[in-house]
Amino acid sequence: MAEDPLILNPNGGMPRLLEIMRRLRDPDTGCPWDVAQDFKTIAPYTIEEAYEVADAIERESWGELKGELGDLLFQSVFHAQMAQEKGLFSFDDVADTMSDKMVARHPHVFGDETRDKSAEQQVKDWETVKAAERAGKAQQGALEGVALGLPALLRAVKLQKRAARVGFDWPDISQVVDKIVEEAGELSEARDTLGQQEIEEEFGDLLFVIANLARHLNIEPESALRQANIKFERRFAGVEAKLADLGKRPEQSSLEEMDALWDAVKVDERQA
Repeated sequence: MAEDPLILNPNGGMPRLLEIMRRLRDPDTGCPWDVAQDFKTIAPYTIEEAYEVADAIERESWGELKGELGDLLFQSVFHAQMAQEKGLFSFDDVADTMSDKMVARHPHVFGDETRDKSAEQQVKDWETVKAAERAGKAQQGALEGVALGLPALLRAVKLQKRAARVGFDWPDISQVVDKIVEEAGELSEARDTLGQQEIEEEFGDLLFVIANLARHLNIEPESALRQANIKFERRFAGVEAKLADLGKRPEQSSLEEMDALWDAVKVDERQA
């Protein structure tokens, strides 16, 4: 290590991280686990790290966020190192590609277009630029290119946005609500008369339309569901605390009792 001043430099920045990754992947002296990985085996870790970044932001844990962003950055470095080994591209190529894309998509900042536009107009301009980029890639269908690996709710919204851009969309939010009622009825009917596969299909249809409602309400469904999860955890912990005051655990209580305590927790939250 005495011959590795860059590795030991606490202020080595990106060159240090890239060199660490290169050393980890060295087939002769690197880490056996790192050497054994490929794009497919690392991809799940990349997705996991992205969610951990989102979790730190959700909890406003800014100290943790620095580390989580570092973990996510390391995933990009890992993929870029494997690509470089295959002669595909380097980390600098990744950075340059991103820089070129941002410059092209922000002519009002880096070009001669005016900045005198609303955020809504900028979103429309952004979508126009991306549509032109997709046309340049010879994508045929309006829905082509929406990543299969996205979380299902997020992918549903992206698919619906693409369809809406070519006119396939409900013009009024009441029609979306009506469709939710219709799909809920079909799910109820499937539950009573059909098999598990048909029930799952109808449930998927209902979720898809709920995602559409989120889009029409300008709500990010993944974020809304995360908030609902957090609220459920908090309130159920409150129920457990109230049961503990009574010398009980949830499994020693009835649904009726826990439901009443749940309402009490909600009252406590409103009064806090």
